[in-house]
Amino acid sequence: MVNNFLLKEFGDRVRQLRTQENLSQEQLSYKTGFHRTYIGMIERGERNISLTNMAIFAKAFNLTVDELLKFNNSKELLKQYKLKTED
Repeated sequence: MVNNFLLKEFGDRVRQLRTQENLSQEQLSYKTGFHRTYIGMIERGERNISLTNMAIFAKAFNLTVDELLKFNNSKELLKQYKLKTED
């Protein structure tokens, strides 16, 4: 599923930032107010989170939302999606 690629990229980004900050999932859970298992599901690409929750993660990492969404594979990410007019 195409969506899984984006979810995995976002989860990898959250995990990267969390480990960079030397935070456990439990510590990030306390900081954000999200359950530890929810954070684990996000990091594994199993949850499609809301824009509101993205903003909470961005704030927890002292980033803007657009900085949070800077992925290593941005070009590859865009190739995974088609516009309706591209059929």
